[in-house]
Amino acid sequence: MKRKAKALLGPVITAAVLILYGAGYLAGCLLLPLPIWIKIAGGAVMAAGAALLIFATVERIKEIRSGENDDLGNY
Repeated sequence: MKRKAKALLGPVITAAVLILYGAGYLAGCLLLPLPIWIKIAGGAVMAAGAALLIFATVERIKEIRSGENDDLGNY
């Protein structure tokens, strides 16, 4: 496996695991007897978190493909 392909696995797997964890947590919360507005708010928060996580993962993939493996040098 190429070096860049290996570098891509970390962010993608991490994002997938976190999104699946959040979806499972949300599914569990939806089964609880809570008011519908709390369920909708929780769903909105989880959806926003997943969207931000996907955005950050896409940005990291772009950095890796451009050859910037260590982004700590920017700070």
